[in-house]
Amino acid sequence: MSEPDWVEHAVWWQVYPLGFVGAYPEGRENGRLERLTAWLDYAVELGASGLLLGPIFASETHGYDTLDHFRIDPRLGTEADFDALIAAAHDRGLRVLLDGVFNHVGRGHAAFQAVLTQGREAPTASWFRLTWPAGGGEPGYDNFEGHDALVALNHAEPAVADYVTDVMTHWLRRGADGWRLDVAYGVPAEFWATVLPRVRAEFPAAYVVGEVIHGDYAEFVERSTMDSVTQYELWKAIWSALNAANFFELSWALERHNTFLDSFVPQTFVGNHDVTRLASQLTDERHVPLALALLCTVGGTPSIYAGDEQGFRGVKEDREHGDDAVRPAFPAKPADLAPYGWTLYHLHQELIGLRRRHPWLHHARTTTVHLTNEQFAYEASDGSRKVIVALSVGAASAELPVPYGKSVLNGTAELREAGSADAVVVLPANGWAVLEA
Repeated sequence: MSEPDWVEHAVWWQVYPLGFVGAYPEGRENGRLERLTAWLDYAVELGASGLLLGPIFASETHGYDTLDHFRIDPRLGTEADFDALIAAAHDRGLRVLLDGVFNHVGRGHAAFQAVLTQGREAPTASWFRLTWPAGGGEPGYDNFEGHDALVALNHAEPAVADYVTDVMTHWLRRGADGWRLDVAYGVPAEFWATVLPRVRAEFPAAYVVGEVIHGDYAEFVERSTMDSVTQYELWKAIWSALNAANFFELSWALERHNTFLDSFVPQTFVGNHDVTRLASQLTDERHVPLALALLCTVGGTPSIYAGDEQGFRGVKEDREHGDDAVRPAFPAKPADLAPYGWTLYHLHQELIGLRRRHPWLHHARTTTVHLTNEQFAYEASDGSRKVIVALSVGAASAELPVPYGKSVLNGTAELREAGSADAVVVLPANGWAVLEA
């Protein structure tokens, strides 16, 4: 494993800045990065140790159609605002991860505009995969998933690797602690294997996680030299198993998750800026605490998507502006939040606190202890230390065997025969518990 030592203690609070400050799609005039400063104490009190930021560089619309990777989006402010946010975060012990969109650029990016104005003679023509029409005119080009506004880069071009390396090191020099690489799965792993060693030569403690949805995660990590990738398989298994009352699906996913932990620690989540909010994804909101208990007790580097800790709702739709519902503007300060979300916030504090007190859970493997459709108990262990997690989606109370369970650390449950091989935990309907073992 190549990840920096500090990542073992990392719990990210993920923010989509353009939406958070109301800069997109609303276009709030005072939507600046400085508005995030008022929320840093909130993140610290939640238990987070880092801020995982969405796109902050100059773009045409939603942040993923980048115009200039070296300039802060004017809707978010200036480089001085960035420096102030980094300083305020670091003063509170928060690391900062930036979102690097290097699979494609917006049509307005200077490199592509040079192609449109200078044609084949443009010095950046080799940056893109172009098709020149016989009769002249604008070239055809590869794009991201059919979106003409997102022009795919040619990652076989050495100048593109130089450019990406320069961008990454530029912002690390300004204080960032690492990168989330957007659409990493769309970029050849060999490209990353060329860029990342050059970045780490100057910043060996930088953390790099790639967005990968499908495929062989472990192989991609090895070939790309990234520290980690996003664990979409586990995300899907968590909400799907809870909705379908099918813990066999989750048990299988955790067995596969164990194999990933043999070579790298995945970035784990139950919500992010690209998916339907957890409170909307689950058919029964009483299962939100079960999903959170899972996130905080399995191996991985967990992130909480801003608003999920307050029970925000929002459904992602496959249409233009279909992400807006899951990327809303936040009020000016935490005190302005609606009162009904704070109970869930406090539960997040409790379970993140458990995670922070047991940093070995970062690389813990799980072993199934008890498994039925509606009940599931597993042991999370690093080989010498362990906890047992018991979950039930049944409509009635349930008894689950938890051999050698010593006491209830979190959750509402009754423990019988504590510390013995015959220990049993009694969960209420739709209940959960984390046990010392």
